Amino acid sequence: MSATALPVPAPARDELAQPVLEHLDAQIQSARRLLDVVLRQGAAIRRQDVEAVVAAMSELQTEMDQRGRLEVQRTALLNQAGVRLGVAAPAVTLTALTSLMHPGDGALAHERSAELRGLLAEVQREHTVNRALMRQELAFLDHLTRQLSGTPDLGYRPPSGEAGASLRVPGSEIRPQRVLDLEA
Repeated sequence: MSATALPVPAPARDELAQPVLEHLDAQIQSARRLLDVVLRQGAAIRRQDVEAVVAAMSELQTEMDQRGRLEVQRTALLNQAGVRLGVAAPAVTLTALTSLMHPGDGALAHERSAELRGLLAEVQREHTVNRALMRQELAFLDHLTRQLSGTPDLGYRPPSGEAGASLRVPGSEIRPQRVLDLEA
């Protein structure tokens, strides 16, 4: 009798794979909605459309609430995987998690995780730009309000504690003569 190796069957789809893949899909959909809102908010800021900016902020809050619920689900999935792996949930990596899955499902989880990370990085970038634009607009409004009220002002004033804050000279007679409306 020859010693031929029998083919090793691929593991059957694990009961953890479907919920993980569905969770990643839900995370991706949420990240896409976030990106859409953040992009629309940036456009509204550039148009100086206050109502649209406020509406986008409300949509962002709604989506962040949804992301909170998704985080609860994520924690439950990590706890399940941690029990099966014999480690604490915070120590569960994607690689360890996918080791519990059929290889095809594991590959899908890695792909979806990469897509999610990319979307979230883009959301973060756009949100950072929006915050800078809003700060610029608020600094302009602060400057304009001071100019109209007759309060001495040398121009845009950085928030206290930021570089350049000490350049402001209280009581100065110097007043700006023009205001630029710039878009980034």
